[in-house]
Amino acid sequence: MTDFAPYIERAEALGRRFALTARHYDQTGDFPFANFDALFEAGLLGLVTAPEHGGLGGGLTEALAVISAIARGEPSTALVLAMHYSQHYSIRVSGNWPAHLVARVTKANREGVALLNAAQVEPRVGSPSHGTLPETIARRVGNEWRITGHKTYATGIPLLKWVSILAVTDEPEPRLGTFLVPTNSPGIRVEKTWNATGMRATNSDDLILDDVAIPLEDTLELAPATKGLQRDERLGAWYFTLVPSIYDGAARGAKDWLIEFTTTRAPASLGAPLSTVPRIQDGLGQIEVYLTTNRRLLRSIAEDFDNGRPFGPDAAAVKHVVIENAILATTLALDLGGNPGISRDNPLERHHRDALSGKAHAPQNNLVRTILAKSVLARHAATPTETIEPVPVRATHPPRLVAVGSS
Repeated sequence: MTDFAPYIERAEALGRRFALTARHYDQTGDFPFANFDALFEAGLLGLVTAPEHGGLGGGLTEALAVISAIARGEPSTALVLAMHYSQHYSIRVSGNWPAHLVARVTKANREGVALLNAAQVEPRVGSPSHGTLPETIARRVGNEWRITGHKTYATGIPLLKWVSILAVTDEPEPRLGTFLVPTNSPGIRVEKTWNATGMRATNSDDLILDDVAIPLEDTLELAPATKGLQRDERLGAWYFTLVPSIYDGAARGAKDWLIEFTTTRAPASLGAPLSTVPRIQDGLGQIEVYLTTNRRLLRSIAEDFDNGRPFGPDAAAVKHVVIENAILATTLALDLGGNPGISRDNPLERHHRDALSGKAHAPQNNLVRTILAKSVLARHAATPTETIEPVPVRATHPPRLVAVGSS
Protein backbone atom coordinates (compact mmCIF):
# COMPACT_ATOMS: atom_id res chain seq x y z
CA MET A 1 0.00 0.00 0.00
CA THR A 2 1.38 3.39 -1.03
CA ASP A 3 2.51 5.79 1.67
CA PHE A 4 1.25 9.12 0.32
CA ALA A 5 2.77 11.30 3.04
CA PRO A 6 6.08 11.84 1.18
CA TYR A 7 4.21 12.84 -1.99
CA ILE A 8 2.03 15.31 -0.12
CA GLU A 9 5.18 16.77 1.48
CA ARG A 10 6.68 17.14 -2.00
CA ALA A 11 3.54 18.95 -3.13
CA GLU A 12 3.76 21.32 -0.18
CA ALA A 13 7.40 22.07 -0.98
CA LEU A 14 6.56 22.63 -4.64
CA GLY A 15 3.69 24.93 -3.69
CA ARG A 16 6.16 27.11 -1.81
CA ARG A 17 8.54 27.09 -4.78
CA PHE A 18 5.79 27.91 -7.27
CA ALA A 19 4.76 30.90 -5.14
CA LEU A 20 8.12 32.50 -5.93
CA THR A 21 7.34 32.74 -9.67
CA ALA A 22 3.55 33.15 -9.47
CA ARG A 23 3.81 36.92 -9.86
CA HIS A 24 5.71 36.48 -13.15
CA TYR A 25 3.08 34.17 -14.61
CA ASP A 26 0.26 36.45 -13.47
CA GLN A 27 1.82 39.54 -15.02
CA THR A 28 2.91 37.95 -18.30
CA GLY A 29 0.15 35.38 -18.81
CA ASP A 30 2.87 32.86 -19.73
CA PHE A 31 2.09 29.21 -19.19
CA PRO A 32 4.05 27.63 -16.27
CA PHE A 33 5.77 24.84 -18.22
CA ALA A 34 8.55 24.56 -15.63
CA ASN A 35 6.04 23.84 -12.86
CA PHE A 36 4.81 20.74 -14.67
CA ASP A 37 8.34 19.52 -15.27
CA ALA A 38 8.81 19.76 -11.50
CA LEU A 39 5.52 17.95 -10.84
CA PHE A 40 6.57 15.12 -13.15
CA GLU A 41 9.99 14.84 -11.52
CA ALA A 42 8.28 14.64 -8.12
CA GLY A 43 6.13 11.73 -9.31
CA LEU A 44 2.92 13.72 -8.85
CA LEU A 45 1.43 13.54 -12.37
CA GLY A 46 0.61 9.88 -11.75
CA LEU A 47 -0.87 10.39 -8.27
CA VAL A 48 -4.33 8.99 -9.08
CA THR A 49 -3.43 6.80 -12.05
CA ALA A 50 -3.93 3.07 -11.49
CA PRO A 51 -0.87 1.21 -10.11
CA GLU A 52 -1.02 -1.30 -12.97
CA HIS A 53 -0.45 1.64 -15.31
CA GLY A 54 2.49 3.03 -13.38
CA GLY A 55 0.54 5.36 -11.08
CA LEU A 56 0.22 5.64 -7.33
CA GLY A 57 -3.49 4.75 -7.12
CA GLY A 58 -4.42 7.71 -4.94
CA GLY A 59 -8.00 8.70 -4.20
CA LEU A 60 -9.82 11.98 -3.87
CA THR A 61 -8.40 12.59 -0.39
CA GLU A 62 -4.82 12.46 -1.69
CA ALA A 63 -5.67 14.51 -4.77
CA LEU A 64 -7.29 17.15 -2.57
CA ALA A 65 -4.18 17.39 -0.38
CA VAL A 66 -1.89 17.84 -3.39
CA ILE A 67 -4.11 20.32 -5.24
CA SER A 68 -4.59 22.39 -2.08
CA ALA A 69 -0.83 22.55 -1.52
CA ILE A 70 -0.09 23.58 -5.11
CA ALA A 71 -2.94 26.12 -5.18
CA ARG A 72 -1.60 27.86 -2.10
CA GLY A 73 1.45 28.76 -4.18
CA GLU A 74 0.17 29.03 -7.76
CA PRO A 75 -3.54 28.36 -8.40
CA SER A 76 -3.33 28.28 -12.20
CA THR A 77 -0.96 25.32 -12.07
CA ALA A 78 -3.31 23.65 -9.58
CA LEU A 79 -6.34 24.03 -11.86
CA VAL A 80 -4.60 22.39 -14.83
CA LEU A 81 -3.36 19.60 -12.55
CA ALA A 82 -6.85 19.11 -11.07
CA MET A 83 -8.32 18.61 -14.55
CA HIS A 84 -5.57 16.09 -15.34
CA TYR A 85 -6.30 14.19 -12.14
CA SER A 86 -10.05 14.09 -12.80
CA GLN A 87 -9.50 12.63 -16.27
CA HIS A 88 -7.03 10.01 -15.06
CA TYR A 89 -9.26 8.89 -12.23
CA SER A 90 -12.11 8.51 -14.72
CA ILE A 91 -9.84 6.37 -16.91
CA ARG A 92 -9.09 4.22 -13.88
CA VAL A 93 -12.62 3.53 -12.62
CA SER A 94 -15.33 4.48 -15.12
CA GLY A 95 -14.97 1.54 -17.49
CA ASN A 96 -15.80 3.84 -20.42
CA TRP A 97 -12.29 4.12 -21.80
CA PRO A 98 -11.30 1.55 -24.47
CA ALA A 99 -8.24 -0.49 -23.52
CA HIS A 100 -6.09 0.86 -26.36
CA LEU A 101 -6.74 4.47 -25.26
CA VAL A 102 -6.02 3.62 -21.63
CA ALA A 103 -2.69 2.07 -22.64
CA ARG A 104 -1.77 5.02 -24.87
CA VAL A 105 -2.59 7.76 -22.37
CA THR A 106 -1.13 6.10 -19.27
CA LYS A 107 2.09 5.12 -21.09
CA ALA A 108 2.65 8.77 -22.07
CA ASN A 109 1.90 9.84 -18.49
CA ARG A 110 4.61 7.50 -17.19
CA GLU A 111 7.20 8.70 -19.66
CA GLY A 112 6.84 12.47 -19.42
CA VAL A 113 4.56 15.48 -19.11
CA ALA A 114 1.51 14.38 -21.10
CA LEU A 115 -1.46 16.32 -19.77
CA LEU A 116 -5.08 15.52 -20.51
CA ASN A 117 -8.19 17.68 -20.20
CA ALA A 118 -11.70 17.88 -21.61
CA ALA A 119 -13.08 20.63 -23.84
CA GLN A 120 -16.86 20.92 -23.59
CA VAL A 121 -17.84 24.60 -23.39
CA GLU A 122 -18.74 26.45 -26.60
CA PRO A 123 -19.27 30.13 -27.49
CA ARG A 124 -22.99 29.88 -28.32
CA VAL A 125 -23.99 26.86 -26.27
CA GLY A 126 -22.04 27.57 -23.08
CA SER A 127 -21.56 24.73 -20.61
CA PRO A 128 -23.22 21.36 -21.32
CA SER A 129 -24.44 21.45 -17.71
CA HIS A 130 -27.25 23.68 -18.99
CA GLY A 131 -28.60 20.80 -21.10
CA THR A 132 -27.97 22.00 -24.68
CA LEU A 133 -26.18 19.74 -27.15
CA PRO A 134 -22.81 20.94 -28.50
CA GLU A 135 -22.53 22.39 -31.98
CA THR A 136 -19.25 20.55 -32.58
CA ILE A 137 -19.89 17.89 -35.24
CA ALA A 138 -18.13 14.57 -35.88
CA ARG A 139 -18.58 13.26 -39.44
CA ARG A 140 -17.79 9.68 -40.30
CA VAL A 141 -15.53 9.45 -43.36
CA GLY A 142 -14.35 5.90 -44.07
CA ASN A 143 -12.51 4.63 -41.01
CA GLU A 144 -12.16 8.09 -39.44
CA TRP A 145 -14.13 10.70 -37.59
CA ARG A 146 -13.72 14.23 -38.95
CA ILE A 147 -14.40 16.78 -36.21
CA THR A 148 -15.26 20.42 -36.72
CA GLY A 149 -16.16 22.86 -33.96
CA HIS A 150 -15.17 25.67 -31.62
CA LYS A 151 -14.45 25.12 -27.92
CA THR A 152 -13.79 27.78 -25.31
CA TYR A 153 -11.86 27.66 -22.03
CA ALA A 154 -9.48 24.88 -23.04
CA THR A 155 -7.58 25.09 -19.76
CA GLY A 156 -3.91 24.22 -20.03
CA ILE A 157 -3.96 23.99 -23.82
CA PRO A 158 -0.25 24.91 -24.34
CA LEU A 159 0.79 21.68 -22.61
CA LEU A 160 -2.11 19.31 -23.28
CA LYS A 161 -1.18 16.21 -25.26
CA TRP A 162 -4.82 15.24 -25.78
CA VAL A 163 -8.19 16.93 -25.51
CA SER A 164 -11.41 15.02 -24.87
CA ILE A 165 -13.82 16.73 -27.25
CA LEU A 166 -17.58 16.57 -26.66
CA ALA A 167 -19.31 16.38 -30.04
CA VAL A 168 -22.44 15.14 -31.84
CA THR A 169 -22.20 12.80 -34.83
CA ASP A 170 -23.86 13.67 -38.15
CA GLU A 171 -25.46 10.23 -38.43
CA PRO A 172 -29.18 9.85 -39.29
CA GLU A 173 -29.70 9.15 -35.59
CA PRO A 174 -27.06 11.43 -34.02
CA ARG A 175 -24.96 10.23 -31.13
CA LEU A 176 -23.31 12.32 -28.43
CA GLY A 177 -19.93 11.36 -27.08
CA THR A 178 -16.29 12.10 -26.40
CA PHE A 179 -13.56 12.00 -29.03
CA LEU A 180 -9.92 11.81 -27.91
CA VAL A 181 -8.01 14.28 -30.10
CA PRO A 182 -4.21 14.70 -30.06
CA THR A 183 -3.39 18.39 -29.85
CA ASN A 184 -0.77 18.07 -32.62
CA SER A 185 -3.42 16.96 -35.12
CA PRO A 186 -3.66 18.83 -38.45
CA GLY A 187 -6.64 21.17 -38.40
CA ILE A 188 -6.31 22.23 -34.74
CA ARG A 189 -5.78 25.90 -34.01
CA VAL A 190 -5.60 27.83 -30.73
CA GLU A 191 -7.01 31.35 -30.52
CA LYS A 192 -5.49 33.44 -27.74
CA THR A 193 -8.64 34.68 -26.03
CA TRP A 194 -7.86 34.21 -22.32
CA ASN A 195 -7.65 37.65 -20.71
CA ALA A 196 -9.35 37.13 -17.38
CA THR A 197 -9.03 39.06 -14.14
CA GLY A 198 -7.36 36.17 -12.34
CA MET A 199 -5.99 32.67 -12.97
CA ARG A 200 -4.11 34.21 -15.85
CA ALA A 201 -1.54 31.45 -16.30
CA THR A 202 -4.11 28.74 -17.09
CA ASN A 203 -4.10 29.86 -20.75
CA SER A 204 -7.76 28.80 -21.05
CA ASP A 205 -7.91 29.82 -24.70
CA ASP A 206 -10.26 28.88 -27.52
CA LEU A 207 -9.71 25.68 -29.47
CA ILE A 208 -10.75 25.60 -33.14
CA LEU A 209 -11.13 22.23 -34.88
CA ASP A 210 -11.37 22.22 -38.68
CA ASP A 211 -12.01 18.76 -40.10
CA VAL A 212 -9.66 17.12 -37.58
CA ALA A 213 -9.29 13.39 -38.26
CA ILE A 214 -9.06 10.66 -35.62
CA PRO A 215 -9.57 6.87 -35.88
CA LEU A 216 -13.12 5.57 -35.43
CA GLU A 217 -12.09 3.63 -32.34
CA ASP A 218 -10.68 6.65 -30.48
CA THR A 219 -14.02 7.49 -28.90
CA LEU A 220 -15.85 6.79 -25.66
CA GLU A 221 -19.36 7.05 -24.27
CA LEU A 222 -21.11 7.34 -27.64
CA ALA A 223 -24.88 7.20 -26.99
CA PRO A 224 -28.06 8.54 -28.62
CA ALA A 225 -27.97 12.32 -28.52
CA THR A 226 -31.62 12.35 -27.46
CA LYS A 227 -30.49 11.12 -24.04
CA GLY A 228 -28.36 14.22 -23.54
CA LEU A 229 -25.09 14.30 -21.64
CA GLN A 230 -24.90 11.49 -19.10
CA ARG A 231 -22.66 12.12 -16.12
CA ASP A 232 -21.55 9.84 -13.31
CA GLU A 233 -22.92 11.70 -10.28
CA ARG A 234 -20.42 10.15 -7.88
CA LEU A 235 -17.45 11.05 -10.07
CA GLY A 236 -18.78 14.60 -10.03
CA ALA A 237 -17.37 14.80 -6.50
CA TRP A 238 -13.91 15.21 -8.05
CA TYR A 239 -14.97 18.40 -9.81
CA PHE A 240 -16.99 19.72 -6.88
CA THR A 241 -14.07 19.12 -4.50
CA LEU A 242 -10.91 19.87 -6.45
CA VAL A 243 -12.15 23.01 -8.22
CA PRO A 244 -13.20 24.89 -5.06
CA SER A 245 -10.04 23.72 -3.28
CA ILE A 246 -8.05 25.79 -5.79
CA TYR A 247 -9.74 29.01 -4.74
CA ASP A 248 -9.52 28.02 -1.10
CA GLY A 249 -5.79 27.65 -1.76
CA ALA A 250 -5.65 31.19 -3.13
CA ALA A 251 -7.36 32.41 0.04
CA ARG A 252 -4.81 30.56 2.18
CA GLY A 253 -2.05 32.27 0.23
CA ALA A 254 -3.74 35.59 1.07
CA LYS A 255 -3.84 34.64 4.75
CA ASP A 256 -0.16 33.70 4.67
CA TRP A 257 0.79 37.13 3.34
CA LEU A 258 -1.49 38.93 5.79
CA ILE A 259 -0.02 37.13 8.79
CA GLU A 260 3.52 37.90 7.65
CA PHE A 261 2.61 41.54 6.99
CA THR A 262 0.79 42.19 10.28
CA THR A 263 3.37 40.44 12.45
CA THR A 264 6.34 42.29 10.94
CA ARG A 265 4.82 45.72 10.31
CA ALA A 266 5.08 47.96 13.40
CA PRO A 267 4.03 51.55 12.66
CA ALA A 268 5.80 54.21 14.74
CA SER A 269 2.47 55.54 15.90
CA LEU A 270 1.56 52.13 17.33
CA GLY A 271 4.91 51.03 18.69
CA ALA A 272 3.95 47.38 18.23
CA PRO A 273 3.15 44.99 15.34
CA LEU A 274 -0.22 45.41 13.59
CA SER A 275 -1.10 41.91 14.75
CA THR A 276 -1.60 43.28 18.28
CA VAL A 277 -4.49 45.52 17.16
CA PRO A 278 -7.88 44.04 18.17
CA ARG A 279 -9.46 44.84 14.79
CA ILE A 280 -6.68 42.95 12.98
CA GLN A 281 -7.02 39.99 15.33
CA ASP A 282 -10.79 39.93 14.85
CA GLY A 283 -10.36 40.00 11.07
CA LEU A 284 -7.76 37.26 11.08
CA GLY A 285 -10.04 35.20 13.30
CA GLN A 286 -12.90 35.62 10.83
CA ILE A 287 -10.66 34.58 7.93
CA GLU A 288 -9.72 31.50 9.93
CA VAL A 289 -13.43 30.73 10.44
CA TYR A 290 -13.98 30.82 6.67
CA LEU A 291 -10.96 28.66 5.88
CA THR A 292 -11.51 26.17 8.71
CA THR A 293 -15.05 25.66 7.45
CA ASN A 294 -13.70 25.14 3.94
CA ARG A 295 -11.12 22.60 5.05
CA ARG A 296 -13.68 20.56 6.96
CA LEU A 297 -16.25 20.63 4.15
CA LEU A 298 -13.81 19.66 1.41
CA ARG A 299 -12.33 16.86 3.50
CA SER A 300 -15.76 15.47 4.32
CA ILE A 301 -16.75 15.06 0.66
CA ALA A 302 -13.37 13.55 -0.25
CA GLU A 303 -13.57 11.05 2.60
CA ASP A 304 -17.19 10.18 1.84
CA PHE A 305 -16.26 9.52 -1.78
CA ASP A 306 -13.22 7.40 -0.99
CA ASN A 307 -15.15 5.36 1.57
CA GLY A 308 -18.16 4.81 -0.68
CA ARG A 309 -20.54 6.81 1.49
CA PRO A 310 -23.44 8.67 -0.15
CA PHE A 311 -23.31 12.47 -0.34
CA GLY A 312 -25.94 13.36 -2.96
CA PRO A 313 -26.11 17.06 -3.80
CA ASP A 314 -23.96 17.95 -0.78
CA ALA A 315 -20.90 18.16 -3.06
CA ALA A 316 -22.51 20.96 -5.10
CA ALA A 317 -23.35 22.81 -1.88
CA VAL A 318 -19.72 22.50 -0.78
CA LYS A 319 -18.52 24.05 -4.05
CA HIS A 320 -20.91 26.97 -3.47
CA VAL A 321 -19.83 27.57 0.13
CA VAL A 322 -16.08 27.07 -0.31
CA ILE A 323 -15.71 29.48 -3.22
CA GLU A 324 -17.86 32.12 -1.50
CA ASN A 325 -15.80 31.73 1.68
CA ALA A 326 -12.57 32.10 -0.31
CA ILE A 327 -13.84 35.37 -1.81
CA LEU A 328 -14.97 36.63 1.60
CA ALA A 329 -11.61 35.74 3.14
CA THR A 330 -9.55 37.50 0.47
CA THR A 331 -11.86 40.53 0.50
CA LEU A 332 -11.44 40.84 4.26
CA ALA A 333 -7.67 40.40 3.90
CA LEU A 334 -7.63 43.33 1.46
CA ASP A 335 -9.49 45.45 3.96
CA LEU A 336 -6.99 44.59 6.69
CA GLY A 337 -3.98 45.01 4.43
CA GLY A 338 -4.69 48.64 3.55
CA ASN A 339 -2.60 50.26 0.82
CA PRO A 340 0.11 47.55 0.83
CA GLY A 341 -2.63 44.99 0.24
CA ILE A 342 -3.72 46.53 -3.06
CA SER A 343 -0.18 47.12 -4.30
CA ARG A 344 0.80 44.90 -7.19
CA ASP A 345 4.21 44.63 -5.57
CA ASN A 346 2.54 42.30 -3.05
CA PRO A 347 0.60 39.08 -3.78
CA LEU A 348 -2.58 39.87 -1.85
CA GLU A 349 -4.45 41.57 -4.68
CA ARG A 350 -3.50 38.66 -6.98
CA HIS A 351 -4.86 36.14 -4.49
CA HIS A 352 -8.11 38.13 -4.41
CA ARG A 353 -8.38 38.18 -8.22
CA ASP A 354 -7.69 34.46 -8.35
CA ALA A 355 -10.38 33.75 -5.73
CA LEU A 356 -12.93 35.83 -7.64
CA SER A 357 -12.33 33.62 -10.69
CA GLY A 358 -13.98 30.72 -8.86
CA LYS A 359 -17.37 32.22 -9.69
CA ALA A 360 -16.85 31.37 -13.36
CA HIS A 361 -17.07 27.60 -12.88
CA ALA A 362 -20.37 25.96 -13.80
CA PRO A 363 -22.78 25.33 -12.28
CA GLN A 364 -23.08 28.88 -11.01
CA ASN A 365 -24.46 29.50 -7.53
CA ASN A 366 -28.03 30.17 -8.64
CA LEU A 367 -28.11 26.80 -10.45
CA VAL A 368 -26.57 25.06 -7.43
CA ARG A 369 -29.32 26.51 -5.23
CA THR A 370 -31.95 25.33 -7.73
CA ILE A 371 -30.46 21.83 -7.67
CA LEU A 372 -30.56 21.81 -3.87
CA ALA A 373 -34.13 23.12 -3.78
CA LYS A 374 -35.35 20.46 -6.20
CA SER A 375 -33.58 17.79 -4.16
CA VAL A 376 -35.18 18.82 -0.87
CA LEU A 377 -38.61 19.15 -2.51
CA ALA A 378 -38.26 15.69 -4.05
CA ARG A 379 -37.36 14.23 -0.66
CA HIS A 380 -40.36 15.96 0.88
CA ALA A 381 -42.69 14.60 -1.80
CA ALA A 382 -41.35 11.08 -1.26
CA THR A 383 -41.76 11.17 2.53
CA PRO A 384 -45.00 9.53 3.71
CA THR A 385 -47.27 11.72 5.76
CA GLU A 386 -46.93 10.82 9.43
CA THR A 387 -49.63 11.30 12.01
CA ILE A 388 -48.08 12.78 15.12
CA GLU A 389 -49.84 12.83 18.45
CA PRO A 390 -49.16 16.01 20.41
CA VAL A 391 -47.70 15.87 23.90
CA PRO A 392 -50.57 16.69 26.32
CA VAL A 393 -50.58 20.23 27.65
CA ARG A 394 -50.71 20.54 31.45
CA ALA A 395 -51.85 23.69 33.19
CA THR A 396 -50.04 22.75 36.41
CA HIS A 397 -47.15 20.51 37.38
CA PRO A 398 -48.29 17.23 39.03
CA PRO A 399 -47.62 17.07 42.78
CA ARG A 400 -44.21 15.72 43.69
CA LEU A 401 -44.31 12.41 45.61
CA VAL A 402 -42.27 12.50 48.80
CA ALA A 403 -41.07 9.28 50.38
CA VAL A 404 -42.01 8.74 54.03
CA GLY A 405 -39.24 9.87 56.34
CA SER A 406 -37.63 12.18 53.77
CA SER A 407 -37.11 15.87 54.41
